[in-house]
Amino acid sequence: MTTDRTPLSAEQRLQRLEDREEIQELGILYGFVMDERDEPGIRQIFTEDAQLRSQDGVFAATGMEEIVTTYLGRFAQLGPTNHFSHGHVVRFDDADPDVARGLLAGHAEVSRNGVAMQVALRYKDEYRRDGGRWKFASRLMSYMYYLPFTELSELGDRDSVRAYGDHRPSDWPEALYSPTGSAWLHDYL
Repeated sequence: MTTDRTPLSAEQRLQRLEDREEIQELGILYGFVMDERDEPGIRQIFTEDAQLRSQDGVFAATGMEEIVTTYLGRFAQLGPTNHFSHGHVVRFDDADPDVARGLLAGHAEVSRNGVAMQVALRYKDEYRRDGGRWKFASRLMSYMYYLPFTELSELGDRDSVRAYGDHRPSDWPEALYSPTGSAWLHDYL
């Protein structure tokens, strides 16, 4: 992404507004695709060469088939899910009108191994226009907490990720838990 702030024409500005809306809808559609376990939908929202990762290292898939296999495996472990998108920041690449990046905040209510849980999620995304549609080229998910509803009172506990049957550290807030702090955020400001 460039920092050159060359003024855009009215047509370019309108295109960016339309692109931003489509990308933000992509983030919302992701939740519906996940909740409905829609394999064809997965294939429509990711590029063929996309990457899917999680900050804790559990997800590490490259290419459509690995991504589909990863999600199908996740669906097999989960009961019903309900994903919510909150704020979505989108930044465009001034050098390439078909590339953008974004931050999406969300949460999900899930049933994992028969336990009702709530998850605080952040996604760091890269988007690419592919075949005339915006898709995920890269998605990095992270968790602040992944807790049974009965344990939400432990929200301040650093080891608040309980998705895998043990107590693992949360990925954020990075200002508290990472040696680099929140420096990554400045790319979006």
